[in-house]
Amino acid sequence: MKIKRQKTAKKTLTFYKYNFGLRQPYQVLLDGTFCQAALKNKIQIKEQLPKYLMGEVQLCTTRCVLKELESLGKELYGAKLIAQRFQVRSCSHFKDPVSGSACLLSLTADSNPHHYFIATQDQELLTKLKKKAGVPLMFIIQNTIVLDKPSPKSLAHVQTAQTSQLVPVHQKKNIEHLKEEQGVAKDSERRGKKRKRVTGPNPLSCMKKKKQIARPPTAPAPGQSKRKRKRKRNKPAGTD
Repeated sequence: MKIKRQKTAKKTLTFYKYNFGLRQPYQVLLDGTFCQAALKNKIQIKEQLPKYLMGEVQLCTTRCVLKELESLGKELYGAKLIAQRFQVRSCSHFKDPVSGSACLLSLTADSNPHHYFIATQDQELLTKLKKKAGVPLMFIIQNTIVLDKPSPKSLAHVQTAQTSQLVPVHQKKNIEHLKEEQGVAKDSERRGKKRKRVTGPNPLSCMKKKKQIARPPTAPAPGQSKRKRKRKRNKPAGTD
């Protein structure tokens, strides 16, 4: 079962790597619910996540998540201690902290530019994140960390890009501008406009045959006379 689970994770990682540009070290954003589930199921996050993802991992959280865990009191004190060990990513809620789910949702806006993995047990947050393309999701099921398969939104995004080969408008303009500067566009247009060859009969076959001019007989050189061929006459029988 462990080998099958790792093969599935490898396949999912390959999908996100080639279609959304995810690279190592993988940045995993964790919220308080995931830390609490890991504590409850005795999962060593720092040890097990790199093995499961088969690569280097950066575990991180946000100030909003830490503030939320502090506000929940003693019940989540252990989860807060776990989250405090991770790197803290800056968010736009420094002065006015929001809930952990709202903070993580904001960090994945605009097509997840920082390529974050989101690790959470919050079902409502998972549902919202599945509506975004290119966001890998992780959660804990039966004492096991699971990387969720690509969402229908991510699959649809990739299919659309492959079929229509979408290129952003600004990139198209930049390419055209560079072509004009380098003179590539004009050269390609000239090459594209080839002259059509005129098809017809072979011109060599249409040429008139030259008339052969009769040459006058050459006069014999002086002092030379024409030699006459002597005919041999048959002698009549009986005459000697």
